[in-house]
Amino acid sequence: MGAKYDTNAEAEVKQWLKELLDVDIGSGTFEVEKSLRNGKILMELIIKIYEGTPNKPPKCDNLKLKVNQPTSHFKQMENIELFLKACNAYGVKQSSLFLTSDLFEGRNMAMVLATILQLGTEAQRHGFNGPTCGSKPTEKHVTNFSEEQLRAGECIIGLQAGTNKLASQKGMSIGSVRHVADIKVDDQCSEGQGVIGLQSGTNKFASQKGMSFGAVRHIADIRADDACSEGQGVIGLQSGTNKCASQAGMVMGAVRHVSDIRCDNAIQDGQGVIGLQSGTNKFASQSGMSFGAVRHIADIRADDQAQDGQGIIGLQSGSNKFASQKGMSFGAVRHVSDIRADDATQDGQGIISLQSGTNQFASQKGMMGMGAMRHISDIKVEDMLPDSKSAINLQYGNPSGANQAGMTFGSRRDIMRPKRPEAAPEEES
Repeated sequence: MGAKYDTNAEAEVKQWLKELLDVDIGSGTFEVEKSLRNGKILMELIIKIYEGTPNKPPKCDNLKLKVNQPTSHFKQMENIELFLKACNAYGVKQSSLFLTSDLFEGRNMAMVLATILQLGTEAQRHGFNGPTCGSKPTEKHVTNFSEEQLRAGECIIGLQAGTNKLASQKGMSIGSVRHVADIKVDDQCSEGQGVIGLQSGTNKFASQKGMSFGAVRHIADIRADDACSEGQGVIGLQSGTNKCASQAGMVMGAVRHVSDIRCDNAIQDGQGVIGLQSGTNKFASQSGMSFGAVRHIADIRADDQAQDGQGIIGLQSGSNKFASQKGMSFGAVRHVSDIRADDATQDGQGIISLQSGTNQFASQKGMMGMGAMRHISDIKVEDMLPDSKSAINLQYGNPSGANQAGMTFGSRRDIMRPKRPEAAPEEES
């Protein structure tokens, strides 16, 4: 920043402030910064310019200029900011204004001097009736040319197009252009008709770089009525080559779909094959793509589908391998009784299939008591055999190893002598 500081600009600004405000800002970066740092001199300068400009811009009328006493740093910075706003309203561009820190912290004093000089230039533009500084303002110059002058300029090749000075056609004779077709080749053999001799020049090292054509030349523009059918799908070197070609950066009008290619006469076996002309779906990914709605299996119409295949979900519908219902919540629990089994056989009605789950490894540990105790008498055994009525099966437990040790009863049960029946009176006598 010190290298950009111009002493000539400092002298010009110093002389202008001396003539307008009768103040001396000193010489050198340090002295100029010390004099202008509080913003008081700058505010007095812009007020003086506003008062001496009769035709100032309309934006200047919206500002109220007031000099704050530099009693604190805040008041000093406020003076500088108000000066910059007044300069911008007067016509100084925003890019030509210095920052508040450039003056208050002494970072860029060269920019401070440049802003004051630009303010002097705008004062000259708006007709300030007092001394000014800075360069003269540029004025707009409009020139109206007549129609004859414009036409006369069409015959002049400007230097932007080059120059033909020092050019010479010495020794050249130009009757007309000599075309290859002007040479009579009636007696020429058929093998040489496709050869361009050196008399016609050579196309080696020729390049069409930088040339622009009226329109693109398509292969379809070349008439090939007499061409054999085997060669119609071959693009010759006359049409160019697509090796090393790239469509990077090209924008098409619309996407080319496979359905746009007409293939009415295609054989049935090839209609399901997507050729390389339509591109390839290898390495394709639908990552990040969003669809309108989920495609369900029920959306696929399969009226003519065989009965054997209706229960099979093909790979087009996806795969449920490695699928998991972890974290999924359902509307209600599915009970075994919800499955209708009217046509099930009698033998299978007592079997719980794996669709309903399994009770293996099930445990009632920790379960609280039921509504009521189930007694043996609750089990109806009318159809039981007489031989098994006195047997307690394993459903009711096992008495093996049972013991009544420590059990107490209500009272002691004694074995009393059986009571003899009373005799008749005849026998007693």
